[in-house]
Amino acid sequence: MDNTLFDKTITCPYCWESFSIFIEPSSEVGESYIEDCYVCCRPIEIYVASKHDDFVEIRVNRIEGNEF
Repeated sequence: MDNTLFDKTITCPYCWESFSIFIEPSSEVGESYIEDCYVCCRPIEIYVASKHDDFVEIRVNRIEGNEF
């Protein structure tokens, strides 16, 4: 695998807007991190669910306590 970032389009679980994020190729399955929505600025948990040579599956979740 090369060091090219994975470009993924996600939908914010708060405002439902879609935007692109980049996933590091060194990310491991089971790893998670927090990234703010580019539209509403609320924190989103990004979870690396599975990874193959040229494909990565992620899940996005709300962070408890950040709902209106």
